[in-house]
Amino acid sequence: MDDQHCPICQRPLGNSKRVSKHHLIPKSRGGKHTDTILIHNICHQKIHSVFTEKELRDEFHTAEKLREHEEMRKFIHWVAKKDINFYQTNKKLKR
Repeated sequence: MDDQHCPICQRPLGNSKRVSKHHLIPKSRGGKHTDTILIHNICHQKIHSVFTEKELRDEFHTAEKLREHEEMRKFIHWVAKKDINFYQTNKKLKR
């Protein structure tokens, strides 16, 4: 896992304790047997704090689409300066 990079923030994945699988199409929206990506837990939590399950299914079901969203771009810029094992909880966005 040491040479792999997070497809969201592009940082090395590092410690497997801080890495999780993200279903590109949420399991609750028919994605149980669809593609997954390995990402940092903090990136995973950010995705689920920004997007609804419906938005993930309908529009943001690739790493590229996720990275293009303004809120995610801000997050990626911020997290890029953090250690690969850095973790904190993300607040759910109010919409």
